[in-house]
Amino acid sequence: MPHKTYSARPADIKREWHIIDVSDKVLGRAASQIATLLKGKHKPIYTPSMDTGDHVIVINAAKVKVTGKKESDKLYYRHPNAGFPGGLKVTNLAKLRERHPEDIVINAVRRMLPRNALGRQMMTKLRVYAGPEHPHMAQKPKAREVEA
Repeated sequence: MPHKTYSARPADIKREWHIIDVSDKVLGRAASQIATLLKGKHKPIYTPSMDTGDHVIVINAAKVKVTGKKESDKLYYRHPNAGFPGGLKVTNLAKLRERHPEDIVINAVRRMLPRNALGRQMMTKLRVYAGPEHPHMAQKPKAREVEA
């Protein structure tokens, strides 16, 4: 008798809340584990075509570590006035950490998720805070450690 492929239904999905402290953690390693939680790949009911993931709260994003010379050499490109010649803006990681430290983690995680409607839906379950405070204690998040 052939095995049937399991496909999760919306009623099967139980979303949990996880809190991750990224202070002194390497950005890429933390982002890949956050992306796994948002996708739901840590669950036995994982279905690639559905959002089976959990909510993730990231605290202390301003204290995330990067290796090598990325602090000065890593560049972030954006086009705030799209369609206009010469509208490209470039920011390095050190300046982004000063202005919007949450965006460092958000950008890293977003680029590890699918680039489609499903990935955008997964990103709505990510909340990133520069410091240790967050307003989600009512959801009773479980603390998760990022493996090195």
